[in-house]
Amino acid sequence: MRRFTHHGITMFSRVAAVIMIVLLSAGCAHSSSSGDDNTSVYRDFLTIDVYDPSANYEGIQSGWYASVIKAKFNMELNIISPSISGDSDNLFESRFAAGNVGDIIICPVKGDYLQRLVDGGLIMNMDTYIEGAALYNRYSASINALNRELASDGIYAIPSSISSASPDTPSESYAPTFGTYLRWDYYAEMGYPEINTLEDLLPILADMQAAHPYSDSGAATYAFSLFKDWDNNMMNAIKQPCCFYGYDEYGFVLSKADGSDFQNILDSDSLYMRVLHFYNKAFKMGLIDPDSPTQTYSDVSDKFADGQILFSPWPWLAQPAYNTSDNLNSGKAYMFVPIDDELIYSYGSRTTGSFESAIAIGAGATDPVRMANFIDWLYSTEGIMTSCADSPQGTAGIEGLTWQMTAFGPELTDFGVKVFYSKDTLMPEEYGGGKWMDGICRLNYKPVSNAECSPDGYPYYFSTWDSVIALKQSDIEKDWSSHIGSQSVIDYLQDNNALIVSPSVSYKATKETTELSTIRVQCASAITEYSWKMVFAADDTEFNSLYSDLINRTTALGYSQIYDYDLTNAKGEAEAKISLMQGN
Repeated sequence: MRRFTHHGITMFSRVAAVIMIVLLSAGCAHSSSSGDDNTSVYRDFLTIDVYDPSANYEGIQSGWYASVIKAKFNMELNIISPSISGDSDNLFESRFAAGNVGDIIICPVKGDYLQRLVDGGLIMNMDTYIEGAALYNRYSASINALNRELASDGIYAIPSSISSASPDTPSESYAPTFGTYLRWDYYAEMGYPEINTLEDLLPILADMQAAHPYSDSGAATYAFSLFKDWDNNMMNAIKQPCCFYGYDEYGFVLSKADGSDFQNILDSDSLYMRVLHFYNKAFKMGLIDPDSPTQTYSDVSDKFADGQILFSPWPWLAQPAYNTSDNLNSGKAYMFVPIDDELIYSYGSRTTGSFESAIAIGAGATDPVRMANFIDWLYSTEGIMTSCADSPQGTAGIEGLTWQMTAFGPELTDFGVKVFYSKDTLMPEEYGGGKWMDGICRLNYKPVSNAECSPDGYPYYFSTWDSVIALKQSDIEKDWSSHIGSQSVIDYLQDNNALIVSPSVSYKATKETTELSTIRVQCASAITEYSWKMVFAADDTEFNSLYSDLINRTTALGYSQIYDYDLTNAKGEAEAKISLMQGN
């Protein structure tokens, strides 16, 4: 792969760069959001492969977002999702070995995925394409900070979730990424019982399930419904409640948000084991959906839309699926319910962008100018508004159709209100027709943080717009706000010292050796396999036996080596957090 430098570029390359920038600028000037195919400056239709571990969808993007992409870029997105295929490491390795991971590649920065793509020549140095674009003009500091870690020269990837706020400011707007969400109507029916600890949820959920054994469609209700799509170093469903207590994963380590503590997930007294016991008890109480081992995220989302599941660890799963205008006005909704001892993890804002994931152009992309144009658009106001418009927790969609700017600030249109609060709303034919929710962007990629504002000073994510807050007038929303004494989950948590922010820092882990990578894959497979078995253990004897087998197996695989590696890097990241907050 050729790597351009600013000092050694040939005259031909300078001319080429100028031509590319002119083309890029010309492409960005065409910003129609309608389904009119004639707006694209590109003659040849392309189907591009987007390798995207974050996606909960695989295949050709369809619906209104596909219409927008077709109009602007005369192309369609074929999304390749390891989360759906269920074997992320093998899929990545096979595509890496073949020398073609994708035309557009979205991948984590932590670990060595991105660095390997750079070193192996599988992603393109896009500096000649990007440096004259609006994306670079606005976010050059963020882009350069990431790429200094990847190579001595060039721009190989663009970080996600870029923010202009301070690193100890929550990157979320209305609600943090994690939280305890229940059917508020059932909770109110029970008299708003106090919940002191995570374990106190179980009898409450059992009573809810007994009182409401069937969903809106008549299906059996369950307190919990799990899925395997996002399992990696550990069982994802077990890790999520750890975030209710201020910890998030760093490999096989649970690292506290402020850098003050670390846990080995396999220790008998770790939070991970506490949550495993919690879910095992829930299983023995009949509270876990028996479809959990075989279903997908999409299956679970559909069950929330039916009101079949009573608890969600995230606001962006239950609420968008169920809190439609009809349900809200009928007094039915999922809302945040506080637990007295929780300290919910919040990702701090990152001016350099989130190094959790980044976007890049594959070295073999047929039309790199078009790929760069697409990435530039993703980070524009129009691109952000359109690409992240997946729920009432997201952005506002297509200007002029679902939202508009007024003398009083941005507002949802009447059609926009229908779109975000009525899941079956149909799109106009010029946008391809079909249901709005069926056509949302499937990339699951956030160019900027939830709390970021557009150049005109208004938040991209519309849940905190004054005009939208004023819309929240259903009786159940009023009841929730009155009961917890706040208009937003973030405000409640901050007011009650129940939020802990992980300051965002740029920390690059030491390179993982091939031997360590092999140990990681083998241990991760064992941990996820045994975790699922432990959730569904018939009794404590079986649970403890499985735990003993897990420890023996991971010990034999060399778990201590990979754990020590993760712990060293988790502590390194923590030191960077502490140093940042002390002003060093």
